Amino acid sequence: MSSAVLLMSMSADGYIAGPNDGVGNPGGDEFMRLHQWYLDEDGDVGRPAGEAAVIWDELQETGAVVVGRRTGEQVDFYGGDHHGVPIFVVTSDPAATSPYEKVTFVRDVETAIAQAKEVAGDKDVLVHGAVTGQKALAAGVLDELQIDQVPVLFGGGMRLFDVLPERIELEIARVIDTPQATHIRYRVRR
Repeated sequence: MSSAVLLMSMSADGYIAGPNDGVGNPGGDEFMRLHQWYLDEDGDVGRPAGEAAVIWDELQETGAVVVGRRTGEQVDFYGGDHHGVPIFVVTSDPAATSPYEKVTFVRDVETAIAQAKEVAGDKDVLVHGAVTGQKALAAGVLDELQIDQVPVLFGGGMRLFDVLPERIELEIARVIDTPQATHIRYRVRR
C-alpha cells in the first residue's frame, strides 16, 4: 500500500529554510547547508555515498509528488519533471495553471494526496514543503516523515513544525546516522 511521506532536511534547531526565503532565493540564505548530505562524490546533487544512499533511492522510487504552491513556485515546479512522476500542487487559487504537463493544481491537501496515491499505485508519494506537511499532518493524511537532521543551528528562517493543531505521536521506523546528518524515518501513529 502507498504511503504519503514528507521528506525534509532540517537543522538541529528545526529550520528547513534559512532567512530571506523566497522566489529569488529558494530555501533562503545558506539553504544548501541543509542538503550537503545528498551531494554525490563530485559535489553535485545526486545519490550520496554510504548509508544515506537508501534515502535517495527511496525518493527516486516514489510514484508522485505533492508540494505546496509556495514551494512549487520557488523551484519552478521542478521544471515540470520530478524524476518523471506526476506533481500535485496544493493551492487555494482556483485559476492556477502551469505550463508543465505533469503538474496538476489541487484545492486541498486531502484531495492532492488521494489523487497522488491513486496514480502512484503501490509506490509511495513524496510530500514537500513545511506548510503542506503541516496541513497533511493536521488532516490525518500524512503517513510517514523522513527527517534528515543536519548538525547545524540556523538560528532563523522557516521552521518545519511551527504550527500544529494538536500533539501528534510518531513511531521511529528507522535511523541512519552519518557524519553529515542523522536520518530518521517516523510513522505517524493513528
